[in-house]
Amino acid sequence: MVPRVAQEAVVAVTSLRQFRSLCLSLGLLAVLSMWLTAAQAATLPPDAVDIMHHSYDGGGMKIDGPSVLVRKSIGPQVSVTGHYYVDSISAASVDVIASGASEYEEERTEISGGVDFLYEKTILSAGYTNSSENDYEADTAYFAVAQDFFGDLTTLSFGYARGWDEVGTRDQDRNTFEEADRHNYKFGLTQVLTKNALFGMDLDVITDEGKLENPYRSNRFLTSPTTYSTQQERYPDTRTSTAVAVRGMYYLPYRGSIKAEYRYFSDSWEIKAHTYDFGYSHAFGEHWILELNYRLYRQDKAEFYADLFPFEDSQTHLGRDKELSTYQGTTMGFGVSYEIRQGVIPFVKRLQFSVLADYMDYEYEDFRDISVEGFEPGKEPLYQFDAWVTRTSLIVEF
Repeated sequence: MVPRVAQEAVVAVTSLRQFRSLCLSLGLLAVLSMWLTAAQAATLPPDAVDIMHHSYDGGGMKIDGPSVLVRKSIGPQVSVTGHYYVDSISAASVDVIASGASEYEEERTEISGGVDFLYEKTILSAGYTNSSENDYEADTAYFAVAQDFFGDLTTLSFGYARGWDEVGTRDQDRNTFEEADRHNYKFGLTQVLTKNALFGMDLDVITDEGKLENPYRSNRFLTSPTTYSTQQERYPDTRTSTAVAVRGMYYLPYRGSIKAEYRYFSDSWEIKAHTYDFGYSHAFGEHWILELNYRLYRQDKAEFYADLFPFEDSQTHLGRDKELSTYQGTTMGFGVSYEIRQGVIPFVKRLQFSVLADYMDYEYEDFRDISVEGFEPGKEPLYQFDAWVTRTSLIVEF
């Protein structure tokens, strides 16, 4: 299945640059999570074909596209994976409207391949991912290792990913694109506590260097008490992010399970964020599974962020990206899956069809909606939006 963190990269998008930031800056984490999850319990993932279609609609943006993942074992110790992912983007968000630009359309294509190698209680994973669009090119290579201990009740994992990005604009010669380098280090622990309880903990450290701001985005500054002008954003050339997550899962006696996760994030730009995630799954009959999820996200602003600066070049670094502001968001998700086990369809060990939907609601505390006319600078209404994200998937294991 497409990893949960990759799905959240689609769920959390509220602007095109945020989408790139999550898929590329945190895309290193997504890639590592995909392979470290597969590596746990020292067993190779089953041969499977996973076909998914995702759709996002909210905040003036529409994003949709297909995803296809294929896994195949080569003997008892090697498994190879190929993944193809497309996002078709149509944007008329508050950022686009505020800049005076018209609605635009764009497409991002991602292709990845990897291999898992099983040796006794150790799994080694490696792979490569390319993400391409007309103004952004990203390449990521990764390596991960997971080892079982203490009767297979404990799994320790480590991963490293290196990304090379090229950043530009749609009308810019690719030979003049600027670069951004990214490094991601991931450490993980999974512990079986009882036959019904599971505990996990992750530590992620990400370093970014190079062109980190959006070349299309501008910040605004006062030119008089009633007027303002704009200038291009300027971010620091480096950023170091650290995230710690703890999670637990408990299987209930009546074919249900509950899970909870807390994640703390901080970076060198003084952003601090808290994420609380709660989920419940319940099996009905022989084939049906119901899923419910609630997620709360809270973030403090970056040290160089402001909705409105007092004058031009008022500080060295200037940013007005709403994803650098103070805001909070809630996500309520639900879904249903239909599963058929081995023996029903010849040569198929498991078939699962799923439909999942998330409703998102985000409120910003210091980012104003300047697309609303009739207000003095700095007195516009605070921005907020809601959105729906849906995923439809078919998984066939052989």
